[in-house]
Amino acid sequence: MDIFHKILQQYWGYSHFRALQEEIIREVYEGRDVLALMPTGGGKSITFQVPALAQDGICLVVTPLIALMKDQVENLKKRGIKALAVYSGMTRNEIDVAFDNAAYGRYKFLYLSPERLGTELFQARVQKMNVNLLAVDEAHCISQWGYDFRPSYMEIAHARQWLPGVPVLAVTATATPEVAQDIMDKLGFRKPNLLQKSFERKNLAYVVREAENKNSQLLRICQNVPGTGIVYVRSRGNTQEIAGFLNANRVSADYYHAGLSAEIRSAKQDDWKQNRTRVMVCTNAFGMGIDKPDVRFVVHVDLPDSMEAYFQEAGRAGRDEKTAYAVLLYNGIDRQKAAQRLRTTFPPIETIREVYQKIYLYFDLPYGAGKGSIFDFSLMDFSVRNKIHSLTAYSALQCLQREGYLELTDELDNPTRIRFVVSRDELYKVQINNDALDLFIKGLLRAYTGVFTSFVPVDELYLAKLMNVEVAVINDFLLRLSRMRVIDYIPKKRTPLLLFNEERLDEKNLRISKEQYGDLKKRYEERTNAMLHYAADAVKCRSRQLLAYFGETGAASCGRCDVCTAKNEADVSNYKFNLLEEQLKTIISGKAVSLTQCVDSIPSNPDDTIKVLRWLIDHDEISETSEGLLTVKGDE
Repeated sequence: MDIFHKILQQYWGYSHFRALQEEIIREVYEGRDVLALMPTGGGKSITFQVPALAQDGICLVVTPLIALMKDQVENLKKRGIKALAVYSGMTRNEIDVAFDNAAYGRYKFLYLSPERLGTELFQARVQKMNVNLLAVDEAHCISQWGYDFRPSYMEIAHARQWLPGVPVLAVTATATPEVAQDIMDKLGFRKPNLLQKSFERKNLAYVVREAENKNSQLLRICQNVPGTGIVYVRSRGNTQEIAGFLNANRVSADYYHAGLSAEIRSAKQDDWKQNRTRVMVCTNAFGMGIDKPDVRFVVHVDLPDSMEAYFQEAGRAGRDEKTAYAVLLYNGIDRQKAAQRLRTTFPPIETIREVYQKIYLYFDLPYGAGKGSIFDFSLMDFSVRNKIHSLTAYSALQCLQREGYLELTDELDNPTRIRFVVSRDELYKVQINNDALDLFIKGLLRAYTGVFTSFVPVDELYLAKLMNVEVAVINDFLLRLSRMRVIDYIPKKRTPLLLFNEERLDEKNLRISKEQYGDLKKRYEERTNAMLHYAADAVKCRSRQLLAYFGETGAASCGRCDVCTAKNEADVSNYKFNLLEEQLKTIISGKAVSLTQCVDSIPSNPDDTIKVLRWLIDHDEISETSEGLLTVKGDE
């Protein structure tokens, strides 16, 4: 057994790698830069965790998803692997301690949010670390042509200058060929090296249902497809409303969105994973780290922003490789809503400039100030104070983020963190002089380890139950120890954060590239139109449409989607149907011909030819004139 399989067996309990994993691992281990394209659920994290464990040193993992970062660190710790994270919202003292541990504490993984890479603190400390690999998660974020571009990802390429000879493994679930090439260019690959697993999911049936009443259609799906499901909607309010509708119709459902507390989200997710809840109605906040293999259906009630987002979310169905369904509910109103989102997402440049100045004034920052500052931020309070619609303000901030002026995080659940700042001998003196504190400190040390070397998250409710006291008593003890300078104490809070990357500029020096803005708007519109076309195209196999979008051409029809099923009703095999369709369109293209001419021109069973012709006419692919002549749609 080689070292990679030993590590896989020791820490994950698996005897075999999934498709492509081992090839990626060997490439990285041998020091080559790699871009790995693996669909959702393909086991991306294994591809950088195994080679990092197989050699001396620490692996730096860059990811924008703070919740997923925390989740992966905890999972590694449970496996006995030393890991830690540095992200927005941590105090300078916490970051300082974490970097010290990464350099000298024999840790194997340091997870970082991308904006941390540009700080002087990181640049000074990284040179003291023995880095064996730089892993870039969600690598599409570095491409301006990707669906989730983040300027802070540009810092990764700069960081490579402090890591000479260290290979880069970039991983993502979704990237078109154009985006894949851009990722390798932006990350400074020494040589292009793309390893890709096919995006095809043979067990997953993609279905589009045109539905004026989406709730009724959703209920029919829940009633007709047994097993666990996920229902995606765009707004937080709709999660609760639709979950209520399903429960009222005897379908066990719950709702989930980022506005709920961490405790509530965790409980809801656990109920769903343990099958106590059958259907989760949620925003796209639900999905990070979801590894439930037996999801039988994923339904999108609202149109996603892009094919990339749709593919990633739909891909959470059927990871056990048994038959599952990805259903998109669609009607004419979705097209109107998509046009409205385009206008909202890209407000006028004058509005963006106005929001830029008002956001600095909101925090009372004068010209030339603000660089490196981090603030708790309430979008609603900012919008009300400045009489700006919250969606307009949010979109303007997103545009400023793309320009690199600031970073706006999602709502973060930051638990209470503590670290003892006295020696064990000094702590013993405190315990001798105070019986109440002595009992509390003993309970604290029993409950948590590592509190003398790094900041440790603590749960006040857990401690209260452990010590049989009220939560308020725990809070009081922590505060007392902090005032006595026995611990560093950072109370928990829940808020989005706003980070200023640059000092405040005056009107004439504020640069918002009209050309880049126009390009980004055009790309957004193209992705939206691709999604709309997918929803409206009832002629081409759904799986083939998705695969073609991601650069996989020549795939066979799936035989499972709504389009293939409808063609099967014509009583002609998929292969023969596609062949006849191509022949008919070639014959008719650019001219008008009669039905008899079509049938006589094709050496096939005339009945099959007529069946396919009728299907194409019914689906508006071929038109029939009043004289009975046939033309290809669009040639008229």
